[in-house]
Amino acid sequence: MCDVYFIYDCIVRSLMPFTSPVLYSPSLSLRQFQGFDPPHQSDTRTVYVANRFPQHGHYIPQRFADNRIISSKYTIWNFIPKNLFEQFRRIANFYFLIIFLVQLMIDTPTSPVTSGLPLFFVITVTAIKQGYEDWLRHKADNEVNGAPVFVVRSGSLVQTRSKNIRVGDIVRVAKDETFPADLVLLSSDRSEGTCHITTASLDGETNLKTHYSVAETAICQSVSQLETLQAVVECQQPEADLYRFVGRITVTHNGEDIVRPLGPENLLLRGARLKNTKEIFGVAVYTGMESKMALNYKCKSQKRSAVEKSMNTFLIIYLGILLSEAVLSTILKYAWQAEEKWDEPFYNQKTDQEKNSSPILKFISDFLAFLVLYNFIIPISLYVTVEMQKFLGSFFIGWDLDLYHVESDQKAQVNTSDLNEELGQVEYVFTDKTGTLTENEMQFRECSISGIKYQEVNGKLVPEGRTDDSPDDSAPTLVGDELLFLKAVSLCHTVQISYDQPDCLSGAADPFSHVNGFSSNEMEYYASSPDEKALVEAAKRLGVTFTGIRGDTMEIKTFGKPEKYKLLHVLEFDANRRRMSVILETPSGGKVLFTKGAESSVLPFASSGEIEKTRVHVDEFALRGLRTLVVACRHFSPQEYIEVDKFLKSARTALQQREERLQEAFSYIEKDLQVLGATGVEDKLQDKVQETIEALRLAGIKVWVLTGDKHETAVSVSLSCGHFHRTMNVLELLQQRSDNECAEQLRRLARRIKEDHVIQHGLVVDGASLSLALREHEKLFMEVCKNCTAVLCCRMAPLQKAKVVRLLKSSPEKPITLAIGDGANDVSMIQEAHVGIGIMGKEGRQAVRNSDYAIARFRFLAKLLLVHGHFYYIRIATLVQYFFYKNVCFTTPQFLYQFFCLFSQQTLYDSVYLTLYNICFTSLPILVYSLFEQLVHPHVLQSKPVLYRDISRNALLSFRTFLYWTILGFSHAFVFFFGSYILMGEDTTLMGNGQILRANRQLMFGNWTFGTLVFTVMVITVTLKLALETHFWTWINHFVTWGSIAFYFIFSLFYGGIIWPFLHTQDMYFVFVQLLSSGSAWFAIIIIVITCLFPDVVKKVFYRHLRPTSTQKSQSLSAQQAQALSCVESLCCYQHGQSGCSRLARLLEQMTGHCPTTSNHCDASSRSNRCWSDTDNFYSNDRSILTLSPIEVTHC
Repeated sequence: MCDVYFIYDCIVRSLMPFTSPVLYSPSLSLRQFQGFDPPHQSDTRTVYVANRFPQHGHYIPQRFADNRIISSKYTIWNFIPKNLFEQFRRIANFYFLIIFLVQLMIDTPTSPVTSGLPLFFVITVTAIKQGYEDWLRHKADNEVNGAPVFVVRSGSLVQTRSKNIRVGDIVRVAKDETFPADLVLLSSDRSEGTCHITTASLDGETNLKTHYSVAETAICQSVSQLETLQAVVECQQPEADLYRFVGRITVTHNGEDIVRPLGPENLLLRGARLKNTKEIFGVAVYTGMESKMALNYKCKSQKRSAVEKSMNTFLIIYLGILLSEAVLSTILKYAWQAEEKWDEPFYNQKTDQEKNSSPILKFISDFLAFLVLYNFIIPISLYVTVEMQKFLGSFFIGWDLDLYHVESDQKAQVNTSDLNEELGQVEYVFTDKTGTLTENEMQFRECSISGIKYQEVNGKLVPEGRTDDSPDDSAPTLVGDELLFLKAVSLCHTVQISYDQPDCLSGAADPFSHVNGFSSNEMEYYASSPDEKALVEAAKRLGVTFTGIRGDTMEIKTFGKPEKYKLLHVLEFDANRRRMSVILETPSGGKVLFTKGAESSVLPFASSGEIEKTRVHVDEFALRGLRTLVVACRHFSPQEYIEVDKFLKSARTALQQREERLQEAFSYIEKDLQVLGATGVEDKLQDKVQETIEALRLAGIKVWVLTGDKHETAVSVSLSCGHFHRTMNVLELLQQRSDNECAEQLRRLARRIKEDHVIQHGLVVDGASLSLALREHEKLFMEVCKNCTAVLCCRMAPLQKAKVVRLLKSSPEKPITLAIGDGANDVSMIQEAHVGIGIMGKEGRQAVRNSDYAIARFRFLAKLLLVHGHFYYIRIATLVQYFFYKNVCFTTPQFLYQFFCLFSQQTLYDSVYLTLYNICFTSLPILVYSLFEQLVHPHVLQSKPVLYRDISRNALLSFRTFLYWTILGFSHAFVFFFGSYILMGEDTTLMGNGQILRANRQLMFGNWTFGTLVFTVMVITVTLKLALETHFWTWINHFVTWGSIAFYFIFSLFYGGIIWPFLHTQDMYFVFVQLLSSGSAWFAIIIIVITCLFPDVVKKVFYRHLRPTSTQKSQSLSAQQAQALSCVESLCCYQHGQSGCSRLARLLEQMTGHCPTTSNHCDASSRSNRCWSDTDNFYSNDRSILTLSPIEVTHC
């Protein structure tokens, strides 16, 4: 055994120059010892600072990733095989590959080119697109990996490339540079070892965040000092959570090992940027693809739209039709050949091989030949056209100025184009409240201190009901509890300060000198939570100013008098505790804990103070829609603090189960609290939230609000934003404590809904009751929810939001869901829903990064769904149906022709026509249609949200509609074939110009002439059929529609009018020219096309006049208003034209009968038609939706 270890030791030592070793442990497995298993087999990793390894003991190499970022998918060597493998995983591509191989292996009626060329075109176009995208990723990777960085090596700063950084290297980063790897902060140019960073590229938060180094390494501010540093970092293996880091650093100083805990505040993440600090030194712990930024590159789960699922169903049906036609043709061929004269006619004698071949093999060969002949019924170009339509169509969302927010300079963003049509199918909207329905801009309104309510009046704290009679310039007087409350607000937070001259913060300069040297107006607060910022700013106005933090010292000014508090511990906020605390040493030397958080997380742990009065005041604040926080404190005796300090340090230095141990420590500390008071902060509603929710409700979309706020606040906001109406019967499922109690309450609610003769019900449920309802009573809970017009869920955890969405998604009706939110707590809900929308708000960019679409304001949701969703759905629904229709038209004459050629597998069309039919002759019109079609004018769609109901539940891709298009394709194909046969096949006089003799009939009217006539009629008919379906004509539609027909004729003339030397055979030579030289042929073409399309025209006229849909009714209004509205729109792009626009809008309404001229109020019967109010602008600078008046009072 010793010999084995000796051999391993030699191997390991020989590998040491190339790898980062770790101390050998007997507990490590043999595979780990040999280096076969990755370092992630262990729960932790050991990093030796500056790669100074111990000189004694056995070591094994621990393989860390290099610092290269690889976002590309392919390399130059694996691109072709990997890309082909991925493309042929698609069923349609694989199907056509099989058809192509069959054509190569057996004698088939069509050339392999007819299947191979379209397949090659599709594969090539997709490969070029994906290759170009990957080349851009390679280019971006090379820029990042080749960026210059400075690393401490051999006692000096060495410049190298970012990709050369190794785990354990000490890296220097200068001001405004981004961190090239995940670094543990060792020191900065500040004596206390702190630095400021921004993480905008990671989570979108632009506020300054302070990060810290441990005191033992903070003193190493030069390269020479770092050279002598002996330290080891032990930390967890890489994980994607940006806000979690567990580790410890052991510094060896004078032979003594000093252990300090490391947390997220010590870790500088790759991609973050250094601010307001001259330079820092940090040791790389996670590099390359193991950095937290790279681990967050993981792809979201693939979402599939309802249209895509329908398309796959239709493909399977058409595959069944194809197989049926091939089997039937094969059987009929052998049935026909049962007669001897047809089995081996004199002009087609069998070879010896054919006579001796196996009947089974011959049957299979014939079946495959027919399969090849009819395979064009499956449209290979459908997938390419759908992808192009989705990709190009997605640009319209970003280009829509109605979805552009001027104040923040943000336009709508499309993160995935695969779900465009799903925007037109939404049945449920799940929305966050804070930052989504509201502005997330907090304003301090009032507070409660020791059971007394106060308001801010002229910068002074005045008890409610009293007036501020003191002169404006008199100093405010705050004593006792009031002063302690404001000090707690000013000290219990994570707010950072920015000054007009941030460079002065660097070095050893005193940060507090800014307050002394400059006006306080030059000091700006930054906070990750808008609530904290609003409270600190309010305390500043009231006389207690937070002036900064340096090292472990916080300073405030109480009416101009500075006070310094030593920051001992910060008990960070988390979603489970819903509170945060700080432990401070007061100027007098006492130890005090300040806590603030939700009332449900603070009041139960309080033992003194005005608890009940504060609870009552919190409820009153919440009823007025204010966001509430309770503030409390606890004073420690010296002995108590020693125990608290020991408990916290033990938990913070733990490498295993640190979070659980910290939660235990926090629970032990945050108890026996003294309630100081509560705060009420107002979060304003966003513009047009009420109108947007009302528009969604009229469109048949149910809106659920899922929020973490308390019940009273959530209900108040729901009422103010129109989610709940005053006349709505609001049901409650609150504070349920057991399964039985919850089930009984749900049954009572279900009975009330059935017994009450109220049109609309609303439901309020809290997080605790929801957990019980979802545990064993899902069916009963969903029954209650589906009978409610609006549902409000309060006190919701992020995973509960996702669970509610999943519950509704998996219900028997399978409704299409949409989730919209702005914060990290909404990400799980956004990813769970069919369509996820992120709001570009003030809570970072996590929601935007994980969403399918991103918009700047909630009001833009109406335009996104009612207009863009409507357009995308009708376009792609028609595209899919039309593709199957035109391919049925294309393939069925081939099938019918076999009855006239003894099922000899003779093709009706020339191979070039077979190849170019879907690629060139009929591809552009449907693509342009799918990009520009508008059944109804956008402004009509916005003003009449009820039109959204016409396309709900996948109405345009129902089996009935699919059957109509399929039957239409077969009927047109029959007319093409038999019309051409009747008109041209029997009566030769129609063929000639008076000089053609019957003896020349076979020469003139042969197989290729007949097939070309059928093909010509088909191309014209299917193109004109799409023209009949087009409502919105642009010059591009005209160009591609008539241009496609013209291109077909021009191409056919050149193809058949010239002898091409590179073609093996040229069956079409002069056929097309001779066909079109006959006036009879033109007459036949016109007759057949009219015969096909005339019933369609009659049907459209009949249904439009006798059984019109609401969409068709609105088309007449759209046609009358379109030109006038476009004029109005051009006027109203500017704010100064608003009043004129609203008058012109009312005039248009009166002219079209949309609103009566003699009445200023709409009667009850006209309430379903939304009218524009006199006070609201028809158009404004933001034209996202036509302003909808409330349902209760509708003015015209």
